Amino acid sequence: MAILPIITIPDPVLRKISDPVERVDDAVVKLMDDMLETMYDAPGIGLAAVQVGVLKRVLVVDAAEDGAPPNPIAMANPELVALGSTTRLHEEGCLSIPDVHVEIERPASVTVRYIDRHGKEQELAAEGLLATAIQHELDHLDGQLIIDFLSRLKRDMVIRKFKKQVREARS
Repeated sequence: MAILPIITIPDPVLRKISDPVERVDDAVVKLMDDMLETMYDAPGIGLAAVQVGVLKRVLVVDAAEDGAPPNPIAMANPELVALGSTTRLHEEGCLSIPDVHVEIERPASVTVRYIDRHGKEQELAAEGLLATAIQHELDHLDGQLIIDFLSRLKRDMVIRKFKKQVREARS
């Protein structure tokens, strides 16, 4: 396994829509394992393949509570098949937008269908933090970021801040 570099804004790859996985083969399983190692190292609770520069519909999450054993979930071609009727407001952060947190209201529960690391189709009912994390990572696969939930003014301020950091790092 390897820790992969995490892409941050303003890199335009984060706005690209990820392609479906043809089949879960050794390369996809290795990607999933590397993504989990990267996510834990960051540390985070979710990571989409696009965040490590791979435009494939792959995500990993682990929303285990502090002190609980890890509960990693790796998904290829995840798709929401049901949304709960109640919502949950949660302050979300993002490994691709360090030190930025946005309060986002999302369905409190979801059902997601995906292909697991063994190539088997699965369906998972998730609620709370896990449901939020899955929706957050699915947004990444569709080129959406948490800053898209902000007003245009606030979003532009965040983007300008990161562009300035990139310019300063190059000088």
